[in-house]
Amino acid sequence: MNYAVMMSAIIKELGEDSTYSTKMASAIGLWSRMYSGDAPWLGKDTFSAGTAVAVASETARLMTIELKAGTEGPKPIMDELHNGIIPKLRKYSEYGLAKGSLIIKPIVAPSGLVTLFIQADSFYPLAFDSSGEMTRCVLIDQKRSGRAIYTRMEIHTISEGVLTVENRAYRSMSDGFLGAKVPLNEVPEWSVLADEQKFTGINKLPFGLFRCPVANQIDNMSPMGVSVYSRAVEHIKEADRRYSDICWEYEAKQAAVHLSESMMKYDRDRDKYVAPAGRERLYRALPFYSGATDKPLVEVYSPDIRSSEYFEGFNAQLRLIEFDCSLAYGTISDPQAVDKTATEVKASKQRSYTMITDCQAAMTTALTDWADGALFWSRLYGLDNSSSVSLELEWGDGILSDPQLEREEDRKDVSMGVMRPEEYRAKWYGEDIQTALENLPETAQVIE
Repeated sequence: MNYAVMMSAIIKELGEDSTYSTKMASAIGLWSRMYSGDAPWLGKDTFSAGTAVAVASETARLMTIELKAGTEGPKPIMDELHNGIIPKLRKYSEYGLAKGSLIIKPIVAPSGLVTLFIQADSFYPLAFDSSGEMTRCVLIDQKRSGRAIYTRMEIHTISEGVLTVENRAYRSMSDGFLGAKVPLNEVPEWSVLADEQKFTGINKLPFGLFRCPVANQIDNMSPMGVSVYSRAVEHIKEADRRYSDICWEYEAKQAAVHLSESMMKYDRDRDKYVAPAGRERLYRALPFYSGATDKPLVEVYSPDIRSSEYFEGFNAQLRLIEFDCSLAYGTISDPQAVDKTATEVKASKQRSYTMITDCQAAMTTALTDWADGALFWSRLYGLDNSSSVSLELEWGDGILSDPQLEREEDRKDVSMGVMRPEEYRAKWYGEDIQTALENLPETAQVIE
């Protein structure tokens, strides 16, 4: 599904303007293609180095690696938070970071409260208020039946405390086009949906919107997020080229033996000279013979591979991408000879730390809005009558700390006498001071 083409079709169908510019819609399409390994510059001789995926994956991993969620709040919401969101959050955070944004939408199903994750290339923002909060958007759902492509537009609008949800279905025979409008019941899964519903008692859209906290250099008038690698597109493109050069270097420099055809067996059925069975990749037949001016009968082809020069250039390109994406050097590039001391480790990770904490703050906002939406639907459908919900999220700061280095430093402090053995044991073995004292080995000296 071409995002920009579908966006134009939706705007035309609804007969209204959108806050999304053509440049922004095209950029989302590009980021999606890069993440899928289908960037427009890739082809027969240029391969993906997987850099875009690596950037999004590492950022999501650092963002969620130490996440702990509290248990305060209505039971249906907390159960869904722990069982339906937290186990999936790293994966969907990666999608949101790669494509710039992510909707986290609570719904009430026959099984109870569940959550849908809607990626940036499957929803279309139409309006925002003065504070940058989305007030109108279209969510897209597609089904295929034979050659027919069914598209459902779910339009959410919030205005003066009233939420309006509209459903419209269309049938097309081509990707990227809405086609003709059809009844919802033409698709069995959509037959239970209402054409339009209105709900009162809510002042914002009932779902969370995660926006990657990178300044929007594509359209600085748009309140939407941009991909975590949006500033590295050209450098990623060059990295793919350099990676492809490395692949070709290894392919072109494979050892081979050039033989005169006269030294090889002639296969009459195939009308060609053939190498020994199982050695076709090694031997290459050439049409020359012995003589005063001819080449030798046997010529070994085994040039040196310039691997170090090529990898050095590729690694330098990865460093540029790390800087563009606010990652510490060595995150996706070769970490050798980088961050030698504990002080250097901390300094080199400061940039990543700032980026990751910004991402965590953005996700906290999205999950808080998700919880408010979940409370609204839970009360509306009688799952829970609580009047409020409060999430407790602890993200941790492991990106700046190295447990092994910290433990070594504590051991030095114990040896110097500035840290008591029972304090060390309590810290690293999860014991209280009294229990640590009792569990100290007899050889350990307690400092008085």
